[in-house]
Amino acid sequence: MKKKTKKEVYDRYLYENKYWSKGCNYVLGIDEAGRGSWAGPISVAGVVLPVGYKNDEINDSKLLSAAKRQKLFDVIIKDAVWYQITFVPAVDVDKYNPKQATINGMKKIIEKCNPKPDVALIDAEKIQNCKIKTESIIKGDQKSISIAAASILAKVSRDLLMCEYDKKYPEYEFAKHKGYGTLLHLKKIRKYGPIEKFHRFSYNSIKEINKNANFEERIHSK
Repeated sequence: MKKKTKKEVYDRYLYENKYWSKGCNYVLGIDEAGRGSWAGPISVAGVVLPVGYKNDEINDSKLLSAAKRQKLFDVIIKDAVWYQITFVPAVDVDKYNPKQATINGMKKIIEKCNPKPDVALIDAEKIQNCKIKTESIIKGDQKSISIAAASILAKVSRDLLMCEYDKKYPEYEFAKHKGYGTLLHLKKIRKYGPIEKFHRFSYNSIKEINKNANFEERIHSK
């Protein structure tokens, strides 16, 4: 039997304290949600928290329940010095590729941040030629409270948006799978076909389905 590894516990205030102690009052955390999804936009969020802010409940959105994320979403919105959420549409994901589309969204967050941040802490991605200092942090959503807060805003806002799309395209049941590559979503695409400008046609999974399937009822093709 494989031995379970000890769960890593990170100090989620380490990076913020480092910059706050240097007089950096505007530390911007940035993260995304939906990059691996087959449909819908990538959601990118940025959050500036007050100097010295603490909330031990804020963590990587993937480690929280939907109810907990929603509760913390409201808390973050209320407590943040500044926040912004932007959506990068599927057509841009197809045009630029998921990584570049995500970086483009992150650049928009930085450009919109007011006042100008002293530093941007970014989950994993590196942004070149940026006008402010940036720091890329692997597993940043577990190591930085600002990035964790951004991950919650990005995840909750995208989930809510996909539930709205569920009303527009009820046969695909987006409220259940949020556009990710689940068996249910696969069955729906095979039956109805991918939706133009909403599914990500550059993804290999969608390419193969679109190429090989005989759709029972091709809808939303325009």
